[in-house]
Amino acid sequence: MKSWDLQAPCPCGRQSKAGSLLTLATCCGPWLTSAQPAPDAASLMRSRYSAFVLNDSAYLRKTWHASKRPSKISFDAGVKWLGLEIRQAALIDATHAQVEFVARQRDATGRAVRLVERSNFVLEDGAWFYVDGTHL
Repeated sequence: MKSWDLQAPCPCGRQSKAGSLLTLATCCGPWLTSAQPAPDAASLMRSRYSAFVLNDSAYLRKTWHASKRPSKISFDAGVKWLGLEIRQAALIDATHAQVEFVARQRDATGRAVRLVERSNFVLEDGAWFYVDGTHL
């Protein structure tokens, strides 16, 4: 099991109905720390964002569809992730979904970067997988 502070705010920034930030334990933590798959594509997107923040390449590879999975994932040194916004999540059919998001970061030089993407997901054997995405 990873040694993250599960009581810290979840990196994905999801809030409770009352408006407080959910902890890693009550948000993405269960997907990141167990074999239990995320229940839907939007939750998988959030947990993958958290995995990028936490430099968890094993989780990213595990949740990347085998047809597109990279052999290795590396992280840029000095990147500070600043937030995630899920703009839209849509179930296309019973086994396909799309999630449009904005991920903000500050690179090692201090430059602000926004990644805007429409990601494609597929459900196989009860688990959602990231397939690919189109930068918007």
